[in-house]
Amino acid sequence: MTRLKPGVFILLLLFTTYTFAQSKKTAQKKPNIIYIYADDLGYGEIGPYGQKLIKTPNLDKMAKEGMKFMQHYTSTPVCAPARCMLMTGKHGGHSYIRGNYEMGGFTDDTEGGQMPLPEGIFTIPKMLKEVGYTTGMSGKWGLGMENTTGSPNKQGFDYAYGVLDQKQAHNFYPTHLWENGKWDTLANQYFNLHVRLDSAKATDMDFEGFIGKDYAATKMTEKALNFIDRNKQKPFFLYLPYTIPHVGLQVPHKYLKQYIGKFEGEKPYYGQNGYNPSKYPLSTYAAMISCLDEQVGIIMKKVKDLGLDNNTIIMFSSDNGATFNGGVQAKYFNSVAGLRGLKMDLFEGGIREPFIARWPGKIPANTSSDFVSVQYDMMATLAAITGAKVNNTDGISLLPTLTGNNKAQTQREYIYFEYPENGGLVAIRMGDWKGVRLNVRKNINSPWMIFNLKTDRAESIDVSSQHPELVKRFNEIVKKEHQVSHINEWEFLDSKMPKKLGGG
Repeated sequence: MTRLKPGVFILLLLFTTYTFAQSKKTAQKKPNIIYIYADDLGYGEIGPYGQKLIKTPNLDKMAKEGMKFMQHYTSTPVCAPARCMLMTGKHGGHSYIRGNYEMGGFTDDTEGGQMPLPEGIFTIPKMLKEVGYTTGMSGKWGLGMENTTGSPNKQGFDYAYGVLDQKQAHNFYPTHLWENGKWDTLANQYFNLHVRLDSAKATDMDFEGFIGKDYAATKMTEKALNFIDRNKQKPFFLYLPYTIPHVGLQVPHKYLKQYIGKFEGEKPYYGQNGYNPSKYPLSTYAAMISCLDEQVGIIMKKVKDLGLDNNTIIMFSSDNGATFNGGVQAKYFNSVAGLRGLKMDLFEGGIREPFIARWPGKIPANTSSDFVSVQYDMMATLAAITGAKVNNTDGISLLPTLTGNNKAQTQREYIYFEYPENGGLVAIRMGDWKGVRLNVRKNINSPWMIFNLKTDRAESIDVSSQHPELVKRFNEIVKKEHQVSHINEWEFLDSKMPKKLGGG
């Protein structure tokens, strides 16, 4: 047996130790991923997309330090299905959940959530766990209660905090949130949010009755910071689907006071269009968006303070366009930046969303992209970033565009949308062309409206009569992309299936 000289042995030991350390360092190079999701935030409601009245300094900073996408879409124009399609990488013709299928009621004792995700479905957190990520969420889930197959802890999240039933998210001062399937009591009393005040008798006390102590959004941030602290030594995925600025109109006074008196003609909202009354509806809505912006800033600061900045990609988007009820005045704030439509529409105002991505040293700073993309691309994008294996997604990876390698970006012929509520809607984005069909549930032969978004971003001029070739192609795409839904309430495109109206 050959004996190693002491010097050689020491060198070999040092080399082995160095190699192991480098190997370990390499293994830890997978970037942390934080995906922040606003709720009912319109395309034009933050500074990077032209907002003039509402202050969003942290999102302004994020856009200057990263890339903003100018033609990015949600997968569908309402809460639960948008979240399902984001998490599963499917479009509206393939998604398991396609509408807001509500279960249970509003009171604590009748809380029932939405139709849950089934067992065995492939989700982003499940995908990332396969390549070593610790996964967490803090915010609004909306895809199943704790005692169902849709529980976030059964769908790939190691840690889950927040709202499970999105009806509970209508109140920013709920009696409880959920932490890993357990009830987390907050310092708030239960009250009925959906009431209407008499405008002749309403007092300040009546309006203040809708304000509690523990604000849900700041609790979500608190738990998110704890998750980051616990997992700073290993790659993590953090999903932050905040409930802001979805109505009801509620915000702590420290955010509200900066806007009171700033909006000429502001009048109290008495609850006549649903949700809770608000003495200062314009100021409250603006303050909610500024509060959301502050949460983004708190998360960014935590990442930087921990020295994780250069190895963390932070993304920000919203689930659908601005709402039309609850005292929100989208026109006043130019919430959809001149686009047509709002939440529940497949016109641009209902589905075009902000999308900002920041990753120092990887994503070029202060840039924008006109690449047409959609939220069901996130699964393929995160797979490309992490080396995970994607499973049968409808999306494509946006990593080449994010890193400035546009020549390597996979192109697509079209983006497909379908939405079974609001009369049954279908839309297709193909190049600069956009096709939309309305009221398909009542009329299976509902005609296409076709717009050239390059010259008509407001979708005001229907040119379908001039382009029969597009009508033909769009019909072919619908036939190719639509799979019959597993419940009748969501089926409106197959004439052989019985038609039953779904929930809204």
